[in-house]
Amino acid sequence: MPISVNVRTYTGETLAVCTHPAISDLCRRAETLALPMLGYVDPYDDTWFNKSQMRLLVPELKALINSASTSEAEAAAQVLAFAEQLERKPHHYLIFSGD
Repeated sequence: MPISVNVRTYTGETLAVCTHPAISDLCRRAETLALPMLGYVDPYDDTWFNKSQMRLLVPELKALINSASTSEAEAAAQVLAFAEQLERKPHHYLIFSGD
């Protein structure tokens, strides 16, 4: 099962879900590039990012959009849209859900 990305509130309510099939490939690419945030997404468990971590994650996603394949760039753009929303909202989390 591929990795999905969720936006959740601190109460556990899911506000948005991204199931782009290239998210797993995007995370593997980030790992090979030794990116400090996206590169450590666990493909077998949940990886949570909070609002303050978005200042590191957003530049990684923007860089990957410019250097990735078309499919990976589309996935990065979708995740980036979630991340940018999170920067403006307290008590929300970006969660990469592995299988």
